[in-house]
Parts: sequence; C-alpha cells; structure tokens
Amino acid sequence: MSAPASLSQEEAFARIRLLRSPGIGPVSYAQLLRRFGTAMAAIAALPDLARASGRASVAAPVERIEREIAATRAAGARYLFHDSSLYPALLGQIDSAPPVLTYCGELALAGRPCVGLVGARNASAAAVKLAREFGCALAEKGFTVVSGLARGIDGGAHEGALAAADGGTVGVIASGIDIAYPPQHEKLQERIANEGLLFAEQPAGTQPRGPHFPSRNRIIAGLSLGTLVIEAAPRSGSLITARLAGEFGRELMAIPGSPLEPRSQGCNQLIREGAVLVQSPEDVAELLQGFTGAPRSTFGGQHPGPSTHDEAPEGEGATDPADLAGLLTTAPVGVDELIRQSGQAPGAVQMALLELEISGRLVRHAGGRVSLAG
Repeated sequence: MSAPASLSQEEAFARIRLLRSPGIGPVSYAQLLRRFGTAMAAIAALPDLARASGRASVAAPVERIEREIAATRAAGARYLFHDSSLYPALLGQIDSAPPVLTYCGELALAGRPCVGLVGARNASAAAVKLAREFGCALAEKGFTVVSGLARGIDGGAHEGALAAADGGTVGVIASGIDIAYPPQHEKLQERIANEGLLFAEQPAGTQPRGPHFPSRNRIIAGLSLGTLVIEAAPRSGSLITARLAGEFGRELMAIPGSPLEPRSQGCNQLIREGAVLVQSPEDVAELLQGFTGAPRSTFGGQHPGPSTHDEAPEGEGATDPADLAGLLTTAPVGVDELIRQSGQAPGAVQMALLELEISGRLVRHAGGRVSLAG
C-alpha cells in the first residue's frame, strides 16, 4: 500500500473498510476523517450517526475487505491513499477526489503534466487516427496522456502515447483493477499496466456499471491540466468529462468538425459554449505549458474553488437533518445555498448532510451540489 509513513496497517485497513461501507462516498469519507481523526474512530461512530437519521448502518464486513485486498494483491496492484505523498496533486485538489485508488504501473507518470484525451466510442476512422497522432505528439512533448480505455478515441489516444519515445499514458477504468473492459482492450489494458499507469477506484472484482463511468470521468478530468475532446456526439459520455474539466477550473479544448457530421456536433457545441478550438498538438501544448490555473476557455463560467467548509465551531450547535431535508428536492442545489437558506453554521450543515447521506437519503453531485435521493 502507498500510504503515509505514519499510517498503520490497521488504519489503512479501516480506511478501505470505511469507504466501502453503505452510504459513504468521497465527500462523506473526508468529513468523517476530519470529525473523528481516524477511520477506526469513524467506523465506531457509524451506528450512532445512522441512528440519528433513523436508519441502521454498519460498516462493510471485515471478510469482504480481506477478500478485496487479496484480489488486489493477486492482480499485482497496490493501494494509494489520498494523503500519500505519491497521490497526484492535481487530482487531490477536487472536492470529490477518490480517497483510495488501486493502481498498477509507474505512479510518477501522474506527477508529470497530464492532458486528458477523450471522445466517442463509435468514432470515425479519421478521428481515431487523429487521436493516435495527438497522443503520440503530446507524449513526445512531455505530457502524460490520460484517457478511459474505451473503444474509439480513448484507445487511439493510449496507443499513440505508448508509441512515443519515452511517452507515457494513464488509463482510468470503471471496473476493478483486475477486470479488463471492454474485453477487446484486454491486451491494451495489460500493456498500460506494465508500461504506463492504470488506475481504478472500484474494488477489485467489480464489473463496470453505468454509475461507475461518470465517476471514472471525474478522475480523468481531475488528473489533467486540460481535457481535449476529439470527436463526440451531443449525448456522448465524453462531454461529462469535458463539463467536469470546466467545473474543476481546468483548460477545455475541442477539435471542430463538419456541422453535417453528427459525431462532430458535441465538439462544436463545446466550442460555442467557450471551449478553446484547437487544430494541432502544438495548440494544446501552448495552452497547457505553464498552466497557472487560469484557463483560457470560458466554458461553464465561474469555476467553484475548493470547499472551505469545516467543522462547526464549538457551541454553534447542530442542524436537524430533517429540517435540512425540507430545503432539498431531487434537483441538485449548492451546499453554499443551503447554508445561506438554513442560517446555520457551515460545519453544522455539513454534518446534517453527512447524516442524510449515511441514511441513504442524499445524493452528491459534481460542483459541490446535493439533492434528495430519487
């Protein structure tokens, strides 16, 4: 496990167990660690927190975590914790950064300047060729190419980066680290694990499911200084990655295409909304070299900064989760707005949201927004 030197094996085990417990996501995990100091203490407090929300909750079974760790080791993978010195700094800046990742390969690749290359699965042959060319050229310029190992543009980007001299690529998958998906990319995934870097957020043995893909996309956007969309239809999943890059305050770029080609409409739409139009790897490199956190793209307007809400100061009391639930609907709303409308201290609101999440009544969304579970 790649963990801080001060982290004991018992605490590392408890962190994995806490994250795998029902109702615990990256944001609630971070809040529990801040409140209780350790994962072991947080696990001990889970029953009381759940009872306060009117629902029983227990930590993930020890035996299940033991099986997961054994499967991770059998795959030749390791764990990476959010406060390890090896954790990618850019990824750690986003509010929903994965507290625990599993990986195979060379972690140093994620420490280089990274660029996300994404696009359609059913991409045209010309676009896949373009993805290979951009992947190779950007890798040769010293960028690590990040993508999601899907068919089409993703596969082309990875292959191009691997073909570059001293090039590197990061594959982020929506399954467990030991599951190859899609099956036709099994060899490519194995090559990335051996020659590049392979990341997985889901536990070993987990098959990819629909909700895992947007989660994977946020990691691609979070690792990267900027994301380039090469070809995408209006409803393409790669547009999720693009929108997340905008929300994270990263550069967003797109390659334009013919208005008569449906697979170009997503890129053209991004450009209309403020993404930077690029036509060559040199354009991408110029935008990202020396990136200071002020993107040239205007996509998405103002970008939310890191959350500064912490524990409620002593004596400020607590917010009743039921009262806060009364302000919520199934439409996502920002936590800042809830704090304003409730009139409560930020830390008290965060704890009420945490209790609602543990009880299964709250869903968290990108950009620090929350809603009632549907």
